[in-house]
Amino acid sequence: MNAYGDSFWMSLKFGFLALPKGLRTILAINIAVFLVQSILILFGGQSIAVFFINVFGFYPEWSTSILQPWRLVTYMFFHAGVLHLVFNMLWLWWMGRPVEMQLGTRNFLVIYFGSGIGGALVNLLFSPLFAANITIGASGAVFGMMIAFAMLFPRAPIMLLFLPPIESRFLVAGLIAIDLLLISSADNVARIVHLGGALCGYIILKLYQRGYNYDLWFELLKQRFKAKSPPKAKAKKSTRPQNQNMKLVTDAEIVEEYDQDELDRILDKISKSGYEGLTAEEKRILFELSKKK
Repeated sequence: MNAYGDSFWMSLKFGFLALPKGLRTILAINIAVFLVQSILILFGGQSIAVFFINVFGFYPEWSTSILQPWRLVTYMFFHAGVLHLVFNMLWLWWMGRPVEMQLGTRNFLVIYFGSGIGGALVNLLFSPLFAANITIGASGAVFGMMIAFAMLFPRAPIMLLFLPPIESRFLVAGLIAIDLLLISSADNVARIVHLGGALCGYIILKLYQRGYNYDLWFELLKQRFKAKSPPKAKAKKSTRPQNQNMKLVTDAEIVEEYDQDELDRILDKISKSGYEGLTAEEKRILFELSKKK
């Protein structure tokens, strides 16, 4: 490989590694799954590829959804073709990166998976009105992310081929309108999943803006789990002789003890009156403490 080729692949590698963690992981899984699908089909394993889609794709039928709930998540990682994958991942790359950088990885993942699962559930709810077919693709999750981007950055210009810059709010509204107009068409596109994902993305971000910090929820669960886990074995004491009249206490230990007392007090208050019962100052303290853990 020549120097130009080396430079291109190195730039691609560092560009990918520079992406936020959540976005990078989702892109990698989607691409890896599609490569496995393509290799199976290329070497005569099309029946195996179809089998995986039948097992992991989402089927909008109540008994299947209840008995096989993993489909609500796994269907997002399979795609019907190169264009299907490329368009979903490009939209996710363009709009998901600023959303994750603005809200953090956990909030980003809640929006993404919440929109994807929500889109599937809306499809299930309206399944009597439409033909029941296996659904695959990340479109519902991506539409939720697009809605989140348009809400956070409504005037951000989006450059499309042969078109002047379009503000994100108008572009996303136009895409939603197209799905609404074509919802009854027989083009084999799960438009109800798109619309359901967009609706769920809107609801999730609205809740976040009203104080439902999902990142903080995860941290609280983590703290609760740590509190219930069995204590670790104590480290073996040093045999080095010490002056019994001396005790070393660092500033960090004092601060850590104070932080833990404050955190315990706030967690107790949440268990009694809920997160909404906290004052603005307590919410700020809890958020700051969660970043130290």
